[in-house]
Amino acid sequence: MIEVYHNPRCGKSRNCLAFLDNSNQEYKITKYLEEAPSAETLKVLLEKLQIKAIDLVRQKEKIWIENYKNQKMTDEAVIQAMVLHPILIERPIIIKGNKAIIAREMDKIEAFFKEN
Repeated sequence: MIEVYHNPRCGKSRNCLAFLDNSNQEYKITKYLEEAPSAETLKVLLEKLQIKAIDLVRQKEKIWIENYKNQKMTDEAVIQAMVLHPILIERPIIIKGNKAIIAREMDKIEAFFKEN
């Protein structure tokens, strides 16, 4: 089953769901702002994305700028920041099996489903 980390207020996130609907993909929505992922869940997600914790952070968010910008942080500290402030997590994210992508561009989404 495909899982989508979704923020209903985000246009790119809504576009991602529209793509999945148009291609008849079944999926489960995770509203990560309402149910913040645990540190362990984020670690698994980072493995599937094959990126470092900092690459999952929305670094232009006010919370990041005011509290974390220019600090030297371990991956664990960055993950804890995302657990405390899930708004910092990039979106949307599509998870399918052991692979995942940050699905902000349509061509990236299309390529992901051609490969998987």
